[in-house]
Amino acid sequence: MNIGVDAAALGMSNAVTAQTADVNSGYWNPAGLTNLDDNQMSLMHSSYFANIANYDYAAFAMPIDERSAMGFSLIRFAVDDILNTTQLIDAQGNINYDRISLFSTADYGLTFSYARKLPVQGLIYGVNAKVIRRIIGDFATSWGFGLDFGVQFQNEKHWKFGIMARDITTTFNAWAIDEEQFQTIKDAIPGENQELPETTEITIPKLQIGVSKLINFHYDYTLLTAVNLNVRFEENNDIISTSFASINPALGLEFGYIDMVYLRAGMGNFQNELQIDYSQDLTFQPTFGVGFKYHGIQVDYAFTDIGDQSVALYSNVFSLKLDFSIFR
Repeated sequence: MNIGVDAAALGMSNAVTAQTADVNSGYWNPAGLTNLDDNQMSLMHSSYFANIANYDYAAFAMPIDERSAMGFSLIRFAVDDILNTTQLIDAQGNINYDRISLFSTADYGLTFSYARKLPVQGLIYGVNAKVIRRIIGDFATSWGFGLDFGVQFQNEKHWKFGIMARDITTTFNAWAIDEEQFQTIKDAIPGENQELPETTEITIPKLQIGVSKLINFHYDYTLLTAVNLNVRFEENNDIISTSFASINPALGLEFGYIDMVYLRAGMGNFQNELQIDYSQDLTFQPTFGVGFKYHGIQVDYAFTDIGDQSVALYSNVFSLKLDFSIFR
């Protein structure tokens, strides 16, 4: 649930909290759903870790009336066809490759979103209700539930502001472990896997604060600039980190031509990385992207990674957005 959706947003290093205004707002800030003029659908696929893991996303959103909108989305992140070698050696100590089986591990996130305009001009709020399902073959499964809350505000000078509070109730996951399956690996390695792992997980809240400005040049050209501050209530390697919270900025740019062709760039994930000589280097994650929109169909591409510019492998992300107005 932290990777992100929509190649357009990923191309801007996820700095979209303030200005998101389409079907993908259900993920970035549900308040943005009220900007919909018609039903919209979005699809995305990307692969990570040299195509070992697959990340898929689908969403649908629709306006309810002039002041409110709703939507839902589904995310799946999975590694399929993992070799299960726990039974490779039989009771006589012989290796038997026929005893190898396959299993998958998958995480699912189903989100229901609702947004409404407030009586104050330019002020909107949105709420997400999330259901989390996690599956590790036949070994363990879990259910989780959580809530998000978002706000957006736009003034008359094209400045936009946004706040997205994720997991405001601390998303809770409860695991059910198959003890019969656990017994098959309990004594595989002496001293390891001797006791059942904990069966509850808590996801702490996160806060995203954004501001953006749209600049028009000679009617045909636009430049969208956006800044996000991503706040996590823990101490880590973010560029600003204390015992109470850590802050990580993200910067995004989008150059548009006649509302049809887009070029995007961004920088984020600024980290103070400890080197082998105990010095610290500042690293960051650059992103690039392009987009094309024509008659309600928008195709976007992003070139990004999930680490920094020197460690993780880069990924190619594609997404498709369809506005149902093309059928009217």
